[in-house]
Amino acid sequence: MIYDADPYLSPYREAVTRRCRRVVAARQELAGYGKPLADIAVNHLYYGVHAEKDSVVFREWAPNATAVYLIGEMNGWRKDGAYRMNNVGGGNWELRLPASEVPHGTLYKWYVEWNGGSGERLPAYAFRCVQDPVTKIFSAQVWLPPKKYRWKHRFVPHSRCPLIYEAHVGMSSEEEKVASFDEFRINVLPRIHALGYDTLQLMALQEHPYYGSFGYQVSNFFALSSRFGTPEEFKALVDEAHGMGMAVVMDIVHSHASANEAEGIGMLDGTDYLYCHGGERGRHPAWGSRCFDYGNQATVRFLLSNIKYWMEEYHIDGFRFDGVTSMIYLDHGLGKDFTDYSCYFDGNQDEDALTYLGLANILVKEINPKAVTIAEDVSGMPGLAAPLKDGGIGFDFRLSMGIADHWIKWIKERRDEDWSMGEIYYELTNKRKDERTVSYAECHDQALVGDKTIIFRLMDKEMYTAMNKDSRNLTVDRGIALHKMIRLVTIATAGDGYLNFMGNEFGHPEWIDFPREGNGWSYFYARRQWSLADNPDLRYGQLLHFDKAMVHLFSENNILLDRPHLIHVDESQKVLIFGRGSFIFAFNFHPVLSVADFRFGAAAGEYRPVLDTDAVPFGGFGRNDGNMPHFTVRENDRDLLSLYLPSRSAMVLKRH
Repeated sequence: MIYDADPYLSPYREAVTRRCRRVVAARQELAGYGKPLADIAVNHLYYGVHAEKDSVVFREWAPNATAVYLIGEMNGWRKDGAYRMNNVGGGNWELRLPASEVPHGTLYKWYVEWNGGSGERLPAYAFRCVQDPVTKIFSAQVWLPPKKYRWKHRFVPHSRCPLIYEAHVGMSSEEEKVASFDEFRINVLPRIHALGYDTLQLMALQEHPYYGSFGYQVSNFFALSSRFGTPEEFKALVDEAHGMGMAVVMDIVHSHASANEAEGIGMLDGTDYLYCHGGERGRHPAWGSRCFDYGNQATVRFLLSNIKYWMEEYHIDGFRFDGVTSMIYLDHGLGKDFTDYSCYFDGNQDEDALTYLGLANILVKEINPKAVTIAEDVSGMPGLAAPLKDGGIGFDFRLSMGIADHWIKWIKERRDEDWSMGEIYYELTNKRKDERTVSYAECHDQALVGDKTIIFRLMDKEMYTAMNKDSRNLTVDRGIALHKMIRLVTIATAGDGYLNFMGNEFGHPEWIDFPREGNGWSYFYARRQWSLADNPDLRYGQLLHFDKAMVHLFSENNILLDRPHLIHVDESQKVLIFGRGSFIFAFNFHPVLSVADFRFGAAAGEYRPVLDTDAVPFGGFGRNDGNMPHFTVRENDRDLLSLYLPSRSAMVLKRH
């Protein structure tokens, strides 16, 4: 159990055990003793729109409704008695129509009546929603194509230590527009594959009314966002990624729901407690969204069915669960500093949410034992990414979210010569031993307006005038050097996985600002300028070339399977050296001081350089010979390795 390996958890043994028992009991209550959860995560197979022989059946669960009507293109969007749904008991409403009356592509909605009110609503189980380009109003759409997509590739995720490329389909084009699934598949997917990443993490797949929410204000949980294309086009993207050997993980938002009533599920039948908490508890104070009631069995079945739907319908290989911190604390973790273990067991926890997350992880593994689950939690809740049998919640990984904050602090608040090598190594390796983690120097959060990417923090306005190869600019030279070193030391100290956000591998120069009223609804900053990395006259391509070499090195050698171990720290010379398996990582962060004949203890043998941030193709100065082998020497009963460590550079060597 996790409290056996961590003495600080000993006072909370009963609380940890109780959480696990809650998950086991909830699973048994839902599925029955010894039966799989997958058997009950089937709401999507009943509700929504389904073809049955020569008819189409519409179903919804709306227990507070007094009447539900189907309105749409088939009846001129009018409330019509012929399209009134039948109350079949248990809060369920159903209408069966001839298939010829509601062909594939038909737009529709519900018109729901309840005591004291009525309104148009989108189905909770709408599998496709589309937005009118003129009115901007969303409608559900019957999506029953005559030919089903035929999958070409059977894929089983194989990477124990995923190298993740985080991407947003809509902003993946260089043009000022919303890019499509097909454009991403044709233009971007090959780039990701060439870089060596083995896992594609896609954002904003669930339908969301406001494009600028980055997909985190979901209205229709079963609907693939139609602004990017059709379900078949997305399946082709997933299929092709699988053919390239890449797993596809989606950002799934089960932490909250859009507060929009016309599109969302919050007031579907006139109540605010159908799937969410009623009253103030059901309203997120910071996000303006609705908060799910994870103690409501109907909510749990809805969300579990949502997981199964995405895995089976779209062959998704796993999930990054968004906003876990907000889910698991009654105050959503807002303004909290989680300074000691009591913060995780002080009664501020939403035990229903923790139970749901445990069930979700069980279900994912039932459907696909090789699927991946990742928790986005900033609080450091112990056990979140530990197996249920060991007292955990069952996630495969947690994101090391604090690392990006540390890089911001070091770059923003300290001079280069004040960086502490010991602190950097400690903070980058400070992870729970009983949990697997994914590290990153920056993700999409640091690229948004109001924040700055690492490259912007390092170079600022100099990026606009001095990124051509012919220019000589000390600020840009510093930025190029540190950008590579920061990425290398982050992946080299990663627990079990690494993540990069789309475009950051080559130092994309612009922040992300989605079209909104404040910027004149412009797409200028909601795109990726790939041509910068492809231009041989600019230095962006050198950063891209380095990232490719770095990722391939880690992928082809499975470096993350071994734990890092500290070899040497020299604060005065800003040298940090550590090992990982048969590799040695040597960093000199000093801004001006290069160190000759730097000696340190190493396993006896021959070492060959396999990566050098200072290599000329990577935008460096080529101060080391990349072909020169290094041999240990025996001195005073120690085996020593001697290196020349140029300032602001790092070298990776492999023992042969």
